Order: sequence, then structure tokens, then C-alpha cells
Amino acid sequence: MSDFFQNGVITSLQNLGGRSLQDMETELEEFAQRRNMVLLLPALYSEFETPAMHTIIEDLKHVHYLHKIILGLDRATYEQFLEVKELMSQLPCQVDVLWNDGPRIKACYSELTGAGFHGLDILGKGRNVWTMMGYGLTDQENYAFALHDCDILNYSREIVARLFYPIVHPALDYEFNKGYYSRVTTKLHGRVTRLFYNPLISSLEKVLGTSRYLDYMGSFRYALSGEFAFIRSLGRGIAISPTWGLEVSTLSEVYKNTSNKRICQTDIMQSYEHKHQELGSKDSGGGIYKMAADIAKMIFRVMAQEGVVFSDPHFKTLQATYYQESRFEISKFVALSKINGLDYDREQEINAVEIFQDAIEEAAKEFSQDSMDLPSLSPWITVRSVLPDFSDQLADAVAEDAKAI
Repeated sequence: MSDFFQNGVITSLQNLGGRSLQDMETELEEFAQRRNMVLLLPALYSEFETPAMHTIIEDLKHVHYLHKIILGLDRATYEQFLEVKELMSQLPCQVDVLWNDGPRIKACYSELTGAGFHGLDILGKGRNVWTMMGYGLTDQENYAFALHDCDILNYSREIVARLFYPIVHPALDYEFNKGYYSRVTTKLHGRVTRLFYNPLISSLEKVLGTSRYLDYMGSFRYALSGEFAFIRSLGRGIAISPTWGLEVSTLSEVYKNTSNKRICQTDIMQSYEHKHQELGSKDSGGGIYKMAADIAKMIFRVMAQEGVVFSDPHFKTLQATYYQESRFEISKFVALSKINGLDYDREQEINAVEIFQDAIEEAAKEFSQDSMDLPSLSPWITVRSVLPDFSDQLADAVAEDAKAI
């Protein structure tokens, strides 16, 4: 039976397998005559030294409906920036490379910091995505933006087509599209989603009661995926986190800025494989442990802004409830693995949820000490209101870098 089941409060657009990619791309080429589509690619220079990035470039050579590609480049020298520019020039559309470590864009960051904008000193994907969004918004002709990571080992350009399609089709009315997929090889992956995020949302519902926000956040099949698309008018008002809470903060901002009826999630590929993060621990403070703590704090903050009161008893009960919910999730994945003949290491799964328990405890402690101590990158509409000429300055900085030979 094909999976057309609709659950939760947002629309799910499954891949039922009957349509060719060529047919979809032909239609997108027609839409492109009226609605400019821009692909955002957040990348480290090191990713250009991997097969994944070169596979992405080769496949994107066959995409002819994009108005532009914006590649945000982090941790690159001048020579590496030039190398990336040359590699990306093979593509059939205009490609603008944002050299985030270059003196011009760094000067832009300094001006924003001097004007009171916070979070720009935190290097990472969040700041990179935010900068690309701001630059993309400088062109008023850009209608829709899609984003995907650059470490996808089994990349297909179908990802791009399925991200854009629901938000540019003139007969549909979606403003935001979240990509989802399975994470399976010979075993189940996606530990943070399976063993942390989903049981945390369930635990919050049990402890604090259901809410529109929790119903919404629990409706996503892969809330922590790095692939999404949005239209220009929505993107102007989104504030995102520069930390590991980027995906959750983006979903939360979309929740605040539009209706659930204008949000969908789309099956963008059968199975997704990319580099895996280290689990980390309370002692090391890094890896997936840090990711989980940032995600929890972001959710606590959004719920507090919705009027939810957190107390020490709430957090203690949440810890106990998460313990129970996470073990129930493990029992599900034991069964799922057995029926599909997958490898499953129950001990490793239990070790992961114990580390996630520590992450929730740390997040609760830090949130209780300062509920607003969470860096956030301001919406670009706010930047424009404080610094009316800044968008032009950013566009000029990118244009000057583009002249480099």
C-alpha cells in the first residue's frame, strides 16, 4: 500500500513513485518563467575535498530551472575561494559564492555587531544560512529559496525539484516546505530525531499538556532535516539560531509567521546518507550531546514565549517522563529492525538516550538560570529597519569578491 496517510497538522506530500523526475523538471521550467527559484548551499571548503560535493555539482549541471545558486563558503582561504568559484562556474545558472571569511563580508558582520545585532561571532551553518538568506533577499525578483546540505553521499537533484515544487506551483498555496526522508542503511540512523527529539516532544505533551505548538512540532516526519524551502515574503521575517538549534528555530519561526495550512513536508528522497556526528558526552560538551542541549533549550524558550511556565518540578518530571518515552522508542526500533533484518545494537541506543538525558538536564539548568541566554540572528526585515542601506552594502561586498581572478 502506498503511503498517502495524513497525520498531524501539516500536509504530507509523499512520493508515490509514479512520476518521473524529467516530467517534474519540465513543469518547473515552465514555472521558472514567472517565479525565480534560488538554491542556497551552505558549505565548508573541506566539503569540496569530498566525493559528495563533486557528485552534487555534476548532478546540478542538469538543472535548468534555477535562476541562481548562492553558495555560502566557510573556512576558506583566498586561494580556496578562487578554486570554489572555478568549480561552481561549470553550472548552467549564475552562481554567487559568498566568501564569509573574506575581509568584505567580515566587515559587514562587524558593522552589524556594532549596530547591536548578536550571534554573528558564532561560526557555523546557522550564520552561513542567515547570510545567504540576506543576500538572496537583496534581489526583489527572487521568489522562492530552497536549501540543502553539501555532505549528501547519495545526492540526487530530485531533492531540489521536490523542495521547490509545492511552493512555486501556481495552483498551490504553500509558503514553507520541509524535506523528509528515511535514514537507513544496514541499520537505523538519525539518533537525535529517533531517540531524542520525538520522545522529548511526547514527554513535554505528557508533562505540560497538549498545545498548538507541540502538535505542530510533532507533525514533522524529520524535524531535524537540513533541507527546506520557503517563499521570499516568509523568509524576510524569520529569526534563526546560529547554534545546533537552527532547524528547530526555523520551524518555530515558521510556526509564528504563517498558518499551518500553508506549511507542508515533502518526501524528497528514499534514503539519505551523510557524514555522521560523534555522540559526545556531558564531559566533552560537544557532538550530538551539544546538539541535543541546544535543541532542548530552543524548545523551552519558544514554549515560554507562548506563556508556558517551567519550574524545577516540571523539569524533574520531564526527565522521568523522557526516560520512559525513550525506552518505549527503543522497543519500537528493536521490532522495526528485526522485521527488516537490520543490525541493531540495543546497548548503543541505551547509551545514546542516557547522554540525551544529560543534555536535557543541562538544558533545563541553563534555561532556568537565564531563559533568554540563547543567541538568535535577527530577521532580515529588522536589519533593514535599523540599517536601511545594509542590504546594498552586502550585495556590493559579494559583487566585489566576485571580481577576484
